Amino acid sequence: MINNTVLIGRVTKGIELKQTQANKSVTQFVLAVNRQFKNANGEREADFINIVAWGKTAELLAQYAHKGSQIGVVGRIQTRNYENQQGQRVYVTEVVAESMTLLDSKGNNQNQQAQPQTQQSQNQTPDFGRNADPFSGGSSMTLSDDDLPF
Repeated sequence: MINNTVLIGRVTKGIELKQTQANKSVTQFVLAVNRQFKNANGEREADFINIVAWGKTAELLAQYAHKGSQIGVVGRIQTRNYENQQGQRVYVTEVVAESMTLLDSKGNNQNQQAQPQTQQSQNQTPDFGRNADPFSGGSSMTLSDDDLPF
């Protein structure tokens, strides 16, 4: 069985960190993901996808991501249902994040942070899990035609 999804989008509103009764960190937010095609009016539409993150991933997201942040999410699709206060059955489909990566440039992300950061944290991109970008050292790379495989 394979249940894997990869999304790139923007956070639609501020991320609020909560604690369960068992003192586990969790956050739920919506990710706006642009569609690859344009509609009949020539405009791009977006899908608004519910995301749930747990533990350290949730804590780092709440600390570093904000409304408008572009992030990459690797996770699994989950469905659940519950009965609301009116006695109606409500069905929910969401992505449970297994790892995330901030995709905004470091300058954009730092300028929108509310709290001052130390010199060390300014030079590092937060690691949101096993799929963190190993090439995000901040320096550029020069390639010649000899380096290309084609």
